[in-house]
Amino acid sequence: MESTNCSHEELISRLIDSVKEISGFSSSRGFIGRIQGDLVRRITLLSPFFEELIDVNVELKDDQISGFEVMGNALDSSLELFRSVNGGSKLFRIFDRGSVVQKFRDMTVEIEAALSRIPYDKIEVSDEVREQVQLLHFQFKRAKERGEESDLQLSHDLAIAEKVMDPDPKILKRLAQELQLSTIDELKKESHAIHEYFLSYDGDPDYCFQKMSSLLKKLVDCATMESSEPDTSTGNRIISRHRSPVIPEYFRCPISLELMKDPVIVSTGQTYERSSIQKWLDAGHKTCPKSQETLLHAGLTPNYVLKSLIGLWCESNGIELPQNQGSCRTTKLGGSSSSDCDRAFVLSLLEKLDKGTTEQQRAAAGELRLLAKRNVDNRVCIAESGAIPLLVERLSSPDPRTQEHSVTALLNLSINEGNKGAIVDAGAITDIVEVLRNGSMEARENAAATLFSLSVIDENKVAIGAAGAIQALISLLEEGTRRGKKDAATAIFNLCIYQGNKSRAVKGGLVGPLTRLLKDAGGGMVDEALAILAILSTNQEGKAAIAEADSIPVLVDIIRTGSPRNRENAAAILWYLCIGNMERLNVAREVGADIALKELTENGTDRAKRKAASLLDLIQQIEGVAVSTVP
Repeated sequence: MESTNCSHEELISRLIDSVKEISGFSSSRGFIGRIQGDLVRRITLLSPFFEELIDVNVELKDDQISGFEVMGNALDSSLELFRSVNGGSKLFRIFDRGSVVQKFRDMTVEIEAALSRIPYDKIEVSDEVREQVQLLHFQFKRAKERGEESDLQLSHDLAIAEKVMDPDPKILKRLAQELQLSTIDELKKESHAIHEYFLSYDGDPDYCFQKMSSLLKKLVDCATMESSEPDTSTGNRIISRHRSPVIPEYFRCPISLELMKDPVIVSTGQTYERSSIQKWLDAGHKTCPKSQETLLHAGLTPNYVLKSLIGLWCESNGIELPQNQGSCRTTKLGGSSSSDCDRAFVLSLLEKLDKGTTEQQRAAAGELRLLAKRNVDNRVCIAESGAIPLLVERLSSPDPRTQEHSVTALLNLSINEGNKGAIVDAGAITDIVEVLRNGSMEARENAAATLFSLSVIDENKVAIGAAGAIQALISLLEEGTRRGKKDAATAIFNLCIYQGNKSRAVKGGLVGPLTRLLKDAGGGMVDEALAILAILSTNQEGKAAIAEADSIPVLVDIIRTGSPRNRENAAAILWYLCIGNMERLNVAREVGADIALKELTENGTDRAKRKAASLLDLIQQIEGVAVSTVP
């Protein structure tokens, strides 16, 4: 009994610690900060209740403790939310505010549910504390029932700032105050945050990047104008239009003090002009010139956000930004500058990737990954510079991050159709499969995505299947994150279009995991599982395995309640299973397939209607046989 009390006390102490840490997030300003502050204040009010449980050594019964365990999980989730909301790019957070507000609402619902599980009216605490918890529970219920909050002024200001080329400075100042991006230092930190965000961004970043960069540039202009024009008299404003524009301090290299044309970030997070910092490093220095901190490595990461802002500033002030020597193509349709690929720079990265230290190889692979992600021209430039064979070699690197960067760089390069053949010709498939088996989770996910990209070419489907990829993809389908499972399922689907890979998939045990995903409606993988099963059901071995997995009741349920596409796939699978097999047809009839199929013949897709009608005919035939045999 004593050990139970001890564990109870440890749980309550953990709740107190969580509340204390959450209380530190209450000082945020702005629209999101106000919503966060409301939730933080409510959570903080739980502290007296938890503290009194410790102070008076309240003995909790086993059936009471479960509610506190649920509350512990809710507070852990709250901490994760507060940390994510208070880190990263403020601009991205405000553009994504609808999603952020919904997360806070979901968190409110979760904590209210946890409070409902705690029988505080039956626990021996003071009347004052009990009344406070009752009031707090009522506040959580009321907050849960309120609709999604919005800020009309913020929405209006953002819309104007996005659409208008030269918005009213008052609007920009309001936004700057809302976002806490009023000073050059705050704007500099935001630039780094945007840069870090796009390092890990999934998908094509161009639209979101341009939207955030454009607004950040306007905020920088607003802050710069205030700091460089103290005299706002009409005469001085007119004169200032005829002076050379003042270069914002933020756009100057801390070493040369000149306008940066190719800003790069060193390991300490400081930004410099590439040529200036490279000279510093070539001279043997191991520290950051500005902060004097020791550099963890000599890698230089392009600061695309700042480069974009400098380009926008130069364009609006009529200044021609000098171009780097040896650049690849720098424009695409529409004339906007988009390529950041300097061939000489790429060659220097490849030199480090080939012969550098572990840290240099890691940094070089990371920069190539980012460059290849940006646009088509970069992908062409990197491939033409000879990067693919070196990246394939680094797939076997003992350094997990180098391996991860390399496989992701190959994924990004493979988006270009012309690079797919070069990647396969370099012998990449076997190494990618090895990463898929033994790499970090992110590396495995990106290896699966790379195999999918390469498998678009039919002959590659054969080679990828023969290299043992399907078994490794099945493992990722079972063990991966939501994203990893989807990457694995997409690759498996594409590979199984080739008949020989269907047998490999069935023998590799794919049907079992797919059936489990099919039964887990909340897992978000029903669509993918059905699509793959539909392909496997056209194979004799596949049909047998699907039937043995007791899938018919699930398929009938999907025909009854699923989406139009899923109902169609479920009907097709059921048709392949039951055609020529009376036993399976009887199982389908016993679980109510006839009713579900009849409804499908009326409301399904054209293909679903055909499969449903055919199955109904078969069911009616066996029913007729059964009736005729009755004495």
